[in-house]
Amino acid sequence: MSSTDRADGIALRPHHLLCIGYFRGNGYSPAFVENMQRVIARLEKENPAVTLVCGGDVLCASCPHDAFGRCDSADKVDRYDAAVLRLCGLREGDRARWSDLRRLVVERILRPDLRPSVCGGCQWETLCR
Repeated sequence: MSSTDRADGIALRPHHLLCIGYFRGNGYSPAFVENMQRVIARLEKENPAVTLVCGGDVLCASCPHDAFGRCDSADKVDRYDAAVLRLCGLREGDRARWSDLRRLVVERILRPDLRPSVCGGCQWETLCR
């Protein structure tokens, strides 16, 4: 069990709160897809506490774009994280149950149709429309 996948909860980047809701089995690699499916299953089954981290998380751990805990697209994903935090009134390090964070993202980003302003231009954006 890694430091980002703990018995007491899961560490997630803020923008991954959006990505998880649109995941359909596509990914960067088979290992990434398998990890994403495992994390989503845990979120849905256990409703664990989630700690928001602006850096490598439990999903990044299996991403081929992760270079020693830092995304090779760091500037872009850092902007995504900052936008999610701002729109949801959250801060890095905040901790809440998965279902509460998911509801907040739906209410503050998805319903008002602000997702394109958060992560428009992402290579996976067509999956989110």
